Amino acid sequence: MADLGHRTRQRMADEGPQGNLGGPAGEGPQMPDKDSKATMDAEDTSGGKASSEPQNLRPRVFHSIKFFVLCHSLLQLAQLMISGYLKSSISTVEKRFGLSSQTSGLLAAFNEVGNTALIVFVSYFGSRVHRPRMIGCGAVLVTLAGLLMTLPHFISEPYRYDHSSPEDMSQDFEASLCLPTTSAPPPTPSNGSCSSYTEARHLTVVGIMFAAQTLLGVGGVPIQPFGISYIDDFAHHSNSPLYLGILFAVTMMGPGMAYGLGSLMLRLYVDIDRMPEGGISLTSKDPRWVGAWWLGFLISAGMVALAASPYFFFPREMPKEKHELSFRRKVLAGATSPVSKSENSPSEQNPWGSLKKQDGLAQIAPNLTVIQFIKVFPRVLLRTLRHPIFLLVVLSQVCMSCMVAGMATFLPKFLERQFSITASYANLLIGCLTIPSAIVGIVVGGGLVKRLHLSPMRCGTLCLLGSLFCLLFNLPLFFIGCSTHQIAGIIHQPSTQPGLELFPGCAEPCSCPSEDFNPVCDLSTRVEYITPCHAGCTSRVVQEGLDQSQVFYTNCSCVRAGSPVLAGSCDSACSHLVLPFILLVSLGAALASITHTPSFMLILRKSERNGAPCKY
Repeated sequence: MADLGHRTRQRMADEGPQGNLGGPAGEGPQMPDKDSKATMDAEDTSGGKASSEPQNLRPRVFHSIKFFVLCHSLLQLAQLMISGYLKSSISTVEKRFGLSSQTSGLLAAFNEVGNTALIVFVSYFGSRVHRPRMIGCGAVLVTLAGLLMTLPHFISEPYRYDHSSPEDMSQDFEASLCLPTTSAPPPTPSNGSCSSYTEARHLTVVGIMFAAQTLLGVGGVPIQPFGISYIDDFAHHSNSPLYLGILFAVTMMGPGMAYGLGSLMLRLYVDIDRMPEGGISLTSKDPRWVGAWWLGFLISAGMVALAASPYFFFPREMPKEKHELSFRRKVLAGATSPVSKSENSPSEQNPWGSLKKQDGLAQIAPNLTVIQFIKVFPRVLLRTLRHPIFLLVVLSQVCMSCMVAGMATFLPKFLERQFSITASYANLLIGCLTIPSAIVGIVVGGGLVKRLHLSPMRCGTLCLLGSLFCLLFNLPLFFIGCSTHQIAGIIHQPSTQPGLELFPGCAEPCSCPSEDFNPVCDLSTRVEYITPCHAGCTSRVVQEGLDQSQVFYTNCSCVRAGSPVLAGSCDSACSHLVLPFILLVSLGAALASITHTPSFMLILRKSERNGAPCKY
């Protein structure tokens, strides 16, 4: 092979710079080396000559690294949409299947299990596989995981928000009223019954969701690492940072689009595909409302499937990009002075060069078998963890990730409960304010590192300042809010409101079922009752308005002075503070995101001690 490569280079030198480097398509069974092959493929493509290589039978667009960057940006965007969509609908899934916050939080984090278990072996298999096809196979698994997440909706019985027959909605109102014990209707079986069948069905649903989240993590393993390495291998060395910047910029819009999609889907009723004949009497503001959480997974899975299809047509290796982008050359020519050119050392012109010379796992992995790789990995890991700067930066990123994961999962639910807003509106606020603020913070952090040519010491200082200012601006969040309103029979505060024992004695003759939930609010005292029956109400009145009708329950024996109560939960006393709260959260997210790029560069420069610039 070395002799063939030598003869090829000798023939290229004899022909001169104007010679035909590729030669005729049928000339001899020569096998040039990798660099010569890439050059010949590029020349043959530009000259319009047919090649006998099977990969050249593909359309020319699949030999363009720019097209690969476009496809990979769209794929990672769709992948983050399907990964982040569960967080936007976590409270709805809890309400639909009766999950606790502990179970739903574990479910949201379970996609990291498969990812963490397999990501280590990417450095081993990365140089041995067809990377575009592996990315496509991973995307197919992500698609299947998204479809699997929708399965609980189709195998579960239709959602029932009352304990009555859907054909006769008047029975719902009758069952909710206070009736004498002798004339109370017998309870009807429903979703609220704690039967063994319902428990088994919910356990099956939860198991399916956990399996889907694990599959989602496994499918996402090859997508980002293989995509970034493929771009870096075949893009021009001056264009690679720009392509990666475009990739990350498009990818960061994925979580925002996931919350936006959740905002749209949760406005639709959960059983939109099997609506009851008489329709439903709920609105999205009703606490019993459950939105179409499953529909977002279906849309996101379709987007991932479409974005994955081109990867099965990309070649294993493509001709390396030969030219720098023209507009980039002009910008650099205008910004670079003769003095700076003379001062740039080779290591600064190629800041990744010093990293490639390091004897790390990524460099020795291609020469190891699987068994050797497993044996050498612990030693390399321990040697890396002994570096104090690397260890501290990684620990700081772990703490930051814990904060981000907790807020991303439960911030929508907190906004719903604390400020009495709908799940759709909570997702809209996060998707339009918090996520874009975080994107701006990442861009600003990268710009500061690049513009100021920050050394590792100053990169660490920037991370420290960003974290401190994030903490400073988030301190007022502890004081924005209000106490939970009183719920009769649930929250007992005898010093402020007498008669809220479990359950009020005035409702004893009503024989109210304890599993019902149809809340009403006493506007005069801001006390909420689980059902009109628990408030002792015996009749209802509907007041027609311009926009919508309001339902009041009257003759309530448990309410002071027997005043009517309004159907629905009591609004929060601090609902007007939701915008200041989300603005402070967004500001904190932007300040915390400034640390993303400098901390990333500190990890890359963990072995440099000479204070070289941290730019890239």
